[in-house]
Formats: sequence, C-alpha cells, structure tokens
Amino acid sequence: MGAKFGPAGNSESFAAMGYKKTIQVPEYIVRMGLDAYEYQCGRGVRISTEAAQAFGQKAKEAGVTLSLHSPYYISLSSLEEEKRTGSIDYILQSARAADAMGAQRVVVHSGSCAKLSRTDALELAKDTLRRALQAMDEEGLGHIHLCPETMGKLNQLGDLQEVLELCQLDERLIPCIDFGHLNARTFGTLNDPQAVRAVFEQMEDKLGLSRLRQFHSHFSKIEYTLKGGEKCHLTFADTEYGPSFEPVAEMIVRKGCSPTIICESAGTQAEDAAAMKRMYQQAKEKEQIV
Repeated sequence: MGAKFGPAGNSESFAAMGYKKTIQVPEYIVRMGLDAYEYQCGRGVRISTEAAQAFGQKAKEAGVTLSLHSPYYISLSSLEEEKRTGSIDYILQSARAADAMGAQRVVVHSGSCAKLSRTDALELAKDTLRRALQAMDEEGLGHIHLCPETMGKLNQLGDLQEVLELCQLDERLIPCIDFGHLNARTFGTLNDPQAVRAVFEQMEDKLGLSRLRQFHSHFSKIEYTLKGGEKCHLTFADTEYGPSFEPVAEMIVRKGCSPTIICESAGTQAEDAAAMKRMYQQAKEKEQIV
C-alpha cells in the first residue's frame, strides 16, 4: 500500500510539455513520477459518461488512482431547502462521473454557516449528507466514498471537529483533511509538529484506526488573514505561510497510513506533489533506520 500523490487538475507544466487533452493526463502523471489525480468539477460536472469511461481506462492502464472534486457551490448547510436539494443533485452528478471513470472518492465542500450558529449549520449539513447517501444508494452508487473537506475560511462550515462529526454519520464517509486550510483557519498553528500529531490523533479517536489510515488529503501552502482565514493558494516556494509537509509525512509513516495526498498549489501542483512524495519516501527510510 503506502501513500499516493498527485495534483488537483493540471500544472502549468502540462501545457508547457506539449500536452493538450485530458485523455493525456495519465501519461503526464506517470511522467511526473506520481500515481494519483483529482479530476476537477468545481464549476460543474461537464464530462460525459463516455469521456469519463475513456479517461478512467487510461488512468487504470497507467496505474493512476483517481478522485473527483465536486462543484464548489454545493451547500450542505443552506437555510434554503431548494439549495440543499440542488446540492444533493450535484453530489449525485459527481458520483455518477466518478463511477464512470473508476474513481472511488468524491470531495465535497460543506458551505458557509451564513446567519446560522455553527451547531445549527452542522445539523443541516448532516441531514443533507444523509439524504445524499440515500440517493446514491438508490442509484447503485453506494460504493462511492464522499469526502467532506476541512475548509480554510472562518465563516465556512468545516473545521476539523465538524468534518469528523460529519464523517461519523456513515462508515463510507472519509475525511478530506486539507492541511493548508486548517493552517489558514488557525493562523499558522499547523507549522507545529505537535499540532499535526493532534490532527492524526483526533482522526483516530473519532473515526478509528482503519479510516485514519485511508484518509484523503489536500495539501498546499496558503496565505491567510487574521480576519477571515484563507486568502489564496501559494506554491512550495513560499517561506512565510506554510504549512510544511515533513511533519505530515512523518505522521503518515508513524501511523501506517495509506492516504491519497492531492496537491493544490497555484500552478505547480504536480511538481509540489512530487516534492511531497520525496519527503514521504525520506520519512519511510528514516523510520526504517530507527
């Protein structure tokens, strides 16, 4: 097993290396020394079943593990019933596309708390997720894992505790731990290795060792403000905001985890994913020596 690494969408180098079509992505991923890829449907699920199947076949042949990011405008916690019902439909669309391409995981945003208390927003999100899972079951898509994501802005539902509570609804829910988001919404605390360890310990405590070991993750360095949290994604060239991946790599090895780590750097996501893979391999070697 072991961790898998890949980008969210395509780095600038994809086009620079002469690639033009999505069907060429698996070849590019392998060329970059990676083994995972997150297909982006943030602005809507616009891939046909046929195209998804063809893409999935290429990824399978290349040994590339796929996941899919659902539309950004999903709101599990909206006060408007129409928006929550629409969000269930967007999740279904995402699950259908994921299934067609052989992806097992769909990343989902929770939405904002708006005028609600965090507790009330969380209860609405739980209800929406339950209904989404039921709708997926009715379509024969119950094998697809939904991955609620930790969010970076303070007004968004999705701090670590909230995501873990959502994932307690069903064993099929796998947390998407975005370390950059968590670092942004806590104003840089994840630059402390002890804080990283605490994230892993909370996952294990709330969800058990099995789900900890298969967690999904996004990682990037993110600029933040003390007023709102996340501001913008950076690259690994950043030395000011962080977080650093080395403590995460060490905990992955220490806990025997086999996560999928998706890099969301701004334009260098494949290159930075490759850097994380090297850090992970170094952590494994270090552990073996000890």
